[in-house]
Amino acid sequence: MRTRKRYLSLAAGLVLLSSVAACSGSDGAEEPTVPAGPVPEGLEEFYAQRLEWGDCEPYADNALAQQAFSGEGLECARLTVPLSYDAPQGKTITVGLLRKQASEPDQRIGSLIMNPGGPGGSGMIAAAQLSGTVSGTELGKRFDLVGFDPRGIGASEPVIECRTDAEMDAERADLSSMDGVNDVADAERDAKEFAQACAERTEHGEEMLANLGTRDVVRDIDVMRSALGDEKLTYLGYSYGTRIGYTYAETFPGNVRALLLDGAIDPEQDMLESLIGQAEGFANTFDRFVEWCVARDDCALGRDKAEAVGAYQDLVRPLLDDPVTLPDGRTLTYNDATTGTVAALYSQQLWPTLNQGLNGLRQDNGIMLMALADSYYERGPDGKYSSTYEGLIAIRCVDDPPVTDQAKIEEAQAEYLEKAEFLDPGLPPSSARDAWAFWPVEHTSEPHLPDVDGIPPALVISSTDDPATPYQAGVNLAKALGGRLLTFEGAQHTAFLTAGDRCVDEAGVAYLVDGELPPEGTRCG
Repeated sequence: MRTRKRYLSLAAGLVLLSSVAACSGSDGAEEPTVPAGPVPEGLEEFYAQRLEWGDCEPYADNALAQQAFSGEGLECARLTVPLSYDAPQGKTITVGLLRKQASEPDQRIGSLIMNPGGPGGSGMIAAAQLSGTVSGTELGKRFDLVGFDPRGIGASEPVIECRTDAEMDAERADLSSMDGVNDVADAERDAKEFAQACAERTEHGEEMLANLGTRDVVRDIDVMRSALGDEKLTYLGYSYGTRIGYTYAETFPGNVRALLLDGAIDPEQDMLESLIGQAEGFANTFDRFVEWCVARDDCALGRDKAEAVGAYQDLVRPLLDDPVTLPDGRTLTYNDATTGTVAALYSQQLWPTLNQGLNGLRQDNGIMLMALADSYYERGPDGKYSSTYEGLIAIRCVDDPPVTDQAKIEEAQAEYLEKAEFLDPGLPPSSARDAWAFWPVEHTSEPHLPDVDGIPPALVISSTDDPATPYQAGVNLAKALGGRLLTFEGAQHTAFLTAGDRCVDEAGVAYLVDGELPPEGTRCG
């Protein structure tokens, strides 16, 4: 969940936090292609395009990408697609691609296209990071691993632009909205200005914003599938990437080979329902963190589980009035401290870091919590932000109906803070509308059960204590798709190739390679 100042953002999204890996590419070009599989009328040129693969370094737009693209064995290209699929002969844009080729070409099945979520997460970086994990496995031997930056994100061109790096830093440091119920007008003015800036600063303006959502991303994936030479799609989607997966299946049901969807979005939930579900997920995972923490002599929250929420609030609430100044002159605010906490809840591997950060806060040291918050916002050591945060808001604003009823917003915020008590700042819930309510273009999707009759059974993985995408969402999605549910018992946002669980990984590989589903009721972890 993302937040704007102290308000729970209705345009919130789900982000898979990523680790650091290295990759690069070797120069080379594909032979001209012919379309693979069916081609929608008028799009033949796009479906048959030639991809020019080369070194990935020129595609890196931030420090994380530079590090991820610096090794060996990966290559990058640009896919040309229509800005608007309703006008394919009009303006075009490009989508950045990164791949690691199958290590045993004679046994190659095709491409495994992946998306890490967000919305707006960089699939190029995610694929680079997973390339080492899959190397030497059946996945690495049998598939080209392909990640893409969705339109408007990262190496894709043009990129969504709403705020400068300096403006983003200033917003995070701003305490003006923390002074109670009288800040609604100011918050809504900021939301309007943000929406207007996105339209004014992004190339192609409102036309780009109108064609940014999941509806258009899945059309890009079908062009990608054909340009890569695959008649059918093999897809791996994490978190919000599960929505891309089931939307693709609904749009192109005859083009699906396999869908592995991990950390699912419930297709029927609207944004407010999703927000409340997240609150329950974060609260549950925070409880798990507390259980782990109080067993340690150095637990920053003490040794009494019943007092842990109060102990946490005693640490972070003073930041509402007195942020901690860091050595570089930046300040750790309440928002950044809680954002850093939420970031660490995405993976148990980050719990020691969170405990260290909270212990540091006791000594007026905010370095560790700020580092966690920076990782969540994808701010590099050079002060530059990736496009993920702005892309996340822009995509959610065009993907879903806006919430404009202020009474419902205030009610949802109150319920959120009741369920996720540790995130309660002790201030009244706000009725302020987010940028969603002021977005300059119409939304293009609605929550609904996807109509996917005839697709091969999908494999859905859901973690029992996922902080961001609650377990039941995976249960619901597996049922909606007529697929198979695999349960991972753990406090982890997504599990396949990310949790280090052999049971999950072997089941996922067997499905992607051979189409073999795990037995009904399989539980791992």
